[in-house]
Amino acid sequence: MAYLEPSEFVTKMVDAGESKVYMSKKDTLIRAFMAGATLALAAVFAITVAVKTGSPLVGAVLFPVGFIMLYLMKFDLLTGVFTLVPLALIDKRPGVTVNQVLRNWGLVFIGNFAGAITVAFMISFILTYGYNVDGGAIAAKVSAIGESRTLGYKEQGLDGWITIFIRGVLCNWMVSMGVVGAMISTSAGSKMAAMWMPIMLFFFMGFEHSIVNMFLFPFSMIMGGDFTFAEYLLWNEIPTVLGNLVGGFCLVGLPLYYTHVKTSPERNII
Repeated sequence: MAYLEPSEFVTKMVDAGESKVYMSKKDTLIRAFMAGATLALAAVFAITVAVKTGSPLVGAVLFPVGFIMLYLMKFDLLTGVFTLVPLALIDKRPGVTVNQVLRNWGLVFIGNFAGAITVAFMISFILTYGYNVDGGAIAAKVSAIGESRTLGYKEQGLDGWITIFIRGVLCNWMVSMGVVGAMISTSAGSKMAAMWMPIMLFFFMGFEHSIVNMFLFPFSMIMGGDFTFAEYLLWNEIPTVLGNLVGGFCLVGLPLYYTHVKTSPERNII
């Protein structure tokens, strides 16, 4: 494959962050909507595979197809812009401000949520033939996931909140490695391979991804999950988003930027 050195692909990361800041509101929302919808479909696909095969590992192995599709189409996930967009600010790209970074994050969040919840309603409708029959094993599985990953954390209080925050950190550490990994090559096949590995890892390990959760938890509530929207926000989405921000920016974006773009002078050894 055509491999790029870190100094080259990290510069591409900064360029990508800058381009997203200047993208129009319409384009940002549409790309974010499609990203949320695509990842939601990948999530329900992986859960369906896991339920029908009895193997969560098989579902995790196949889940990355959604991430790969949306990345190749240049759609935007909140987890990715958490990592890339602040680099344009740190690099002092002309005209990039804190307000523009926050604007991008806000628009991508809205678009991702709209896409994910649209798929949640579509899948719930087809599983129940218009809410006229039971959703079956898949609906029951997702409902159980929703309850355990909201009420389960709530039962542990602050420790539960910190636990989900750390799972969010670990998630976007891996997801952002997939985003960056796709930049190390100009070959489509090599990009896919580099994205596949960390995405599979995060999904199988049960780490918390804010956009996947934008689908799972509304879908779970539609299908009868016994928790409220407020509990979903407080005991899942909010700590997950914050964890995703820390994981992507602090554990991927910043280390790569400061060691491959803003490098320190080499030390002379006498």
